[in-house]
Amino acid sequence: MSATIKLLDWVGELVARYVSKPTSGYEPYAAARPELVAMVIRPGDVLLVEGARSKINSAIRYLTQSSWSHACLYVGLGANLGTRDGEPLVLVEAELGKGVIASPLSKFDTFNTRICRPVGLTPEDRNTVIRYAAERIGYDYDLKNIIDLMRYFLPQPPVPARWRRRMIALGSGEPTRAICSSLIAQAFESVGYPILPEVRRVDAESRREILHIRHHSLYTPRDFDISPYFAVVKPTIETGFDYKQMMWDKGSPESAKTG
Repeated sequence: MSATIKLLDWVGELVARYVSKPTSGYEPYAAARPELVAMVIRPGDVLLVEGARSKINSAIRYLTQSSWSHACLYVGLGANLGTRDGEPLVLVEAELGKGVIASPLSKFDTFNTRICRPVGLTPEDRNTVIRYAAERIGYDYDLKNIIDLMRYFLPQPPVPARWRRRMIALGSGEPTRAICSSLIAQAFESVGYPILPEVRRVDAESRREILHIRHHSLYTPRDFDISPYFAVVKPTIETGFDYKQMMWDKGSPESAKTG
């Protein structure tokens, strides 16, 4: 490892400790019940996390103009990633300060989450995606990305929307380093599954268009949410929602509207 990379890692670790400090005021507004998430989520699904408890998550939310600041890949029990404190490790994620790790689903029980499911993904390709992510457990988190994000915390005018994606589309580019979205994007790229491809017009007269896969460093957690190829799965609805069975507090705003 060169002296420059060592210096970047040292600075990155200092910045990472600062931006990972918890912030106050976060409270889930409509988090799905954890047991319902566990019932509905399937291997190959992407789990988005709001995670507004640190400065870095707030930065990502600002730059992407989205609630989602973190993404994990659900690999399920079949990946055989072991257990921690008696709980199976069924998620693969790139976490600041830890690198690519395996985590239990309960880690995000108190967070707002969203399940994004790749539509039409074949069983063979799903296994490849899962294997790709699982084989990268132990890789480092790309700390150069954090150094670049530090600009967000400096006094400056608001960042123009067209530059925001570029501000988080950074990093060393080394194959043994990753950030949360790029890891998952690369896993799906390995089987040619699209997330949010760039559309380019080929023929102005016929208006034929072709799709180009974006570079994996350009993906953010939000992209899985708005992708036309991923279905948003809501556990409360999937497990059978009947509004007639709900019991309203007579003092609630809902009852006041109908009262």
